[in-house]
Amino acid sequence: MLKLRSSCLRSAAVLFSPAAQPRARLSTGSQQQHSTFYEFRTYCIRPDQNAAFLKLTNEKIHLRTAHSELIGYWSVEYGGLNQVFHIWKYDSYAKRAAVRAALAQDPTWLSDYSSKAMPMLTSQYNQVTYLVPWSHLKKPPQEGGVYELITLQMRPGGPAVWGEAFHAAVSARDAPGYGKLVGAFHNEFGPLNRVHSLWWFESADRRAELRRKAHTDPRVVAAVRNSVNYLDHQENKLMFPCSFSPLK
Repeated sequence: MLKLRSSCLRSAAVLFSPAAQPRARLSTGSQQQHSTFYEFRTYCIRPDQNAAFLKLTNEKIHLRTAHSELIGYWSVEYGGLNQVFHIWKYDSYAKRAAVRAALAQDPTWLSDYSSKAMPMLTSQYNQVTYLVPWSHLKKPPQEGGVYELITLQMRPGGPAVWGEAFHAAVSARDAPGYGKLVGAFHNEFGPLNRVHSLWWFESADRRAELRRKAHTDPRVVAAVRNSVNYLDHQENKLMFPCSFSPLK
């Protein structure tokens, strides 16, 4: 009887030894390999000042781009009235801090733009994002057209939980050409577990046509059905690039 108990104890010791246990995954997904990040900024404009704000920005944006790189600047047509959305690129947080400090000391920027533009706004909102590891920022095949920004609020857990499903859903739409993917991003600051995909289309009608086709593609349907298991909510915006936007 004693021998049997000793054998059982030894078996239990092996079973519950560290080597026998599944190792906990400390990583939450693919690791960020570079310091470059993209600041998403959304401004809400007073309805009676929308045209004036866009005119002023068109005339004075060079004062801002002298300090840091503008990726794109859009006017939101559907999904948010009297809004503009813009993306700025920074190599580091120190660089962004230096840019903000320089702007605060730039008398021309302050007098010719900032002091005039701020009273036209009702709110400002920003998020810091990184390109997801499998995405690269791309230019559309031609100028003109419209952009769609799709924002997904995923359930808590990070890329280890929903990263593959998000990748599959974007790839299922991108690979067959149901839109041109400009970039896929994930939040670092702002709401966490939030991802974005930025798409380009020749026109709003072309976007609607491609979306109808995508809904009949079994690969897209399967990928989307899987990804919504991790989704809390989604927001779409259709946007027109401003004349001064680098991405047109």
